[in-house]
Amino acid sequence: MDIQEEIKEIEEEIKRTKYNKATQFHIGKLKAKLAKLRQDLQKRAAKKAGLGYGIRKAGDATVLLVGFPSVGKSTLLNRITRADSKIGDYDFTTLNVIPGVLEYRGAKIQVLDIPGVVEGASEGKGRGKEILSVVRNADLVLIMVDASDVNKAMKELDTIEDELYKAGFRLNQKPPEVIIKKRNSGGIDAGSAVKLTRMSIGAVKSILQEFKINNAEVTIREDISQDQLIDSIMKNRVYIPSIVVANKLDLAKKSKVFRKIKKCVSVSSLKGTNIEELKEMIWDDLKLIRVYMKKTGKKPDMEEPIILKRNSTIRGVCLKVHKDFEKRFRFARVWGSSKFPGQKIGLGYVLRDKDIVELHIGK
Repeated sequence: MDIQEEIKEIEEEIKRTKYNKATQFHIGKLKAKLAKLRQDLQKRAAKKAGLGYGIRKAGDATVLLVGFPSVGKSTLLNRITRADSKIGDYDFTTLNVIPGVLEYRGAKIQVLDIPGVVEGASEGKGRGKEILSVVRNADLVLIMVDASDVNKAMKELDTIEDELYKAGFRLNQKPPEVIIKKRNSGGIDAGSAVKLTRMSIGAVKSILQEFKINNAEVTIREDISQDQLIDSIMKNRVYIPSIVVANKLDLAKKSKVFRKIKKCVSVSSLKGTNIEELKEMIWDDLKLIRVYMKKTGKKPDMEEPIILKRNSTIRGVCLKVHKDFEKRFRFARVWGSSKFPGQKIGLGYVLRDKDIVELHIGK
């Protein structure tokens, strides 16, 4: 039996087994084994695929367009960036990764149009391993579907999310609050700061042992599931925000269906409908802020802001402006979020969007 057959067999057994107190240990072990097999399969696919697509990150953030062939990714890329991606009404128009730059609120956001994702991509089908390797370098994923056919769109959305999940991507999730400290002896000492409703401490120990972790101190700080515990053990998961883009709104008859999706925007990339709303969502999900620089005795430069991640500090500004500025830093003055205009602050001060910063650097 090869790996793929073994994976399917375990998946079927998990579906057949009703989850309860009596079966949670068995299901936990099956899920742990399944995670290891999928990892082995991905490693084999990676060797066959080679290094994958060589994409260098550029700009202030990277956004990825993911979707089945012919949903309009190339048209959207051309609409929101200066790219000139080939457009066609047939499958597999895009055979390589096409980059573009979205200029928004002073930020330069790299947008990548990758070849269409197909079912089985996580196992290497349709150059899936090469395609999904690009996702690991992204800051945001746009999952694009064709709104003109609702049933097909929902099926494709489920397939894409499933393939990304199998490949280790956790969309719109945060890493579970679990700390696992391995040790040489003493067995497994597992404790939870909250009541666990989806598995017992015994199941926690059972899953750890399946990964050959027999001696460890485990601290669980939230009510997690078996899958989340396995994610904590694997340590190769990618937690990334995503937005569903329902394209071809001009042809859709049941666009209300997409309103039920938590993070979704319906657009027409051909006609430009709701494109500004999409740009706003991209900005919010990337969690970027603008910081304007000011020289002593002069007006601030309000034309070209420095783009930083939300909750960035003055230290981040120094590192962005010049590699030596952190070492030579004396103090800074801030206008905007400070208690009073021009407040004198240090490296650890947390900045907010549209703050004005005046750096004072020593020799």
